Amino acid sequence: MLEQFSKTILVAGTDEAGRGCLAGPVTAAAVILPFDFYNELLNDSKQLSERKRMLLMPLIKDQAISYGICHISHQEIDQINILNASILGMHRSLDAMNMDPEMIIVDGNKFKPYKELPHQCVVKGDGKYLSIAAASVLAKTARDHYMEELDAQYPMYNWRQNKGYPTKEHREAIKKYGLSPYHRTSFKQLPTQISLEF
Repeated sequence: MLEQFSKTILVAGTDEAGRGCLAGPVTAAAVILPFDFYNELLNDSKQLSERKRMLLMPLIKDQAISYGICHISHQEIDQINILNASILGMHRSLDAMNMDPEMIIVDGNKFKPYKELPHQCVVKGDGKYLSIAAASVLAKTARDHYMEELDAQYPMYNWRQNKGYPTKEHREAIKKYGLSPYHRTSFKQLPTQISLEF
């Protein structure tokens, strides 16, 4: 069962979505929840159906003390690499909040200090702490919506369904149509690709 990290200090949980995608942004969110927040549906967004994520998203936004969401573009990912882009997204989502937390908890094992605030990395934290799970839901729903909008421009990749992840269908579309302007050129787009030419 998920729990609060602390009931005495304001903690922001932060997480990202889209790290393993071939196209589109990596999206991060940060959330400070009230000490008494609880919702039995809330879990790591990867464990939830789309319907449950869409039910939770407005509840989290309505009940959070503060939250922020940020997209880091495919161009920035190509420039600074996906790990740095994920951390930058978390920092910018913290920037987007209307207040600073007293501490930050991060899903995963990598982070860079933010405003001299204490932070703790938690492997699989989105399945342990409510605020990280809430951030995972906001990041995932925001990114999914972004990819659905891009799908209207590039329906051949079926981003509405695969959201830019490297499904067989997505890779077949890349073989057939080439890369879109939203594909990450620093990523290995096809299994047979040895190197990228610039």
